[in-house]
Amino acid sequence: MLSVHLENGAVELRRQPLPRVAQGFARIRLLAAGICSTDLELQHGYYGFSGTPGHEFVGELDDGTRVAGEINLACRHCAWCARGLGRHCPHRTVLGIVKHPGAFREFLTLPVVNLHRVPKSIPTEEAVFIEPVAAACEILDQIKIAKGTQVAVLGDGKLGLLIAQVLQAHGARVLLLGRHREKMRLVEWCGAAVEVPGKKLPRHAFPIVVDATGSSAGLRTAITMCEPRGTVVMKSTVHGLVSVDTAPAIVNEITLVGSRCGRFEPALRMLASGKVRVGNLIAEGFPLDRAPEAFRRAATKGVLKVLLHPAS
Repeated sequence: MLSVHLENGAVELRRQPLPRVAQGFARIRLLAAGICSTDLELQHGYYGFSGTPGHEFVGELDDGTRVAGEINLACRHCAWCARGLGRHCPHRTVLGIVKHPGAFREFLTLPVVNLHRVPKSIPTEEAVFIEPVAAACEILDQIKIAKGTQVAVLGDGKLGLLIAQVLQAHGARVLLLGRHREKMRLVEWCGAAVEVPGKKLPRHAFPIVVDATGSSAGLRTAITMCEPRGTVVMKSTVHGLVSVDTAPAIVNEITLVGSRCGRFEPALRMLASGKVRVGNLIAEGFPLDRAPEAFRRAATKGVLKVLLHPAS
């Protein structure tokens, strides 16, 4: 089978044997996968990564069932797993990120317990977004956001656009701050306010601020904008150290919440109901055998979601 391989910043194509199917696992034929910011970070050394990336995908089982898969492969035996925290299992592997080959290949494997059936109401290309929408929904599992609460979302990349829709659908009053008005217009339909900020940002203005900038400066900005005893949700994964002055967070007693993967069930409901729309976030699709070109396109400033699919 054809697979994508990252190593030392290069995107290569390789031929590999079909993956072995261990007990409790399923082999999945790839239908579509999405290149996300984490994949681009992995290309440039995040986690010291080399191998096959890809964790946003929809595939097909032998019987034709379309599935998406949760990316954390927990041991299911440790104390963390017993508490329902398999996503933080110290023995876990992670699809396309940590010690488990990812979805950018014609066939992949995952535990059956990780798989979720994709309803017919969600088109295949849009089903690629189940994983990142789940990451956006994770915020609602972590903190209480009362209806009508003002929330600032920083960053108009793919994740920021999804977070704005999810929180607005929940009942928050979202202000999305970004640099590209044309991208932010893609979520105005849901009622979120959008703004290209000037040089002077509001200080201590929001009880909840979500940093989805993907930049090292985003956390500093979020802390500045958060009101005393408010909450900053950290959604950016940045390769390298992030320098931040902790004094404002301490003095203003701000809660910092790291936020990562989420449950697939609420994401499936959001996409199936149309409360989150993702079709207009797809920029372009490429066959696997053009993966190097697809990665270059995905890394282009201002480009949203780039998809990979099996070569015809």
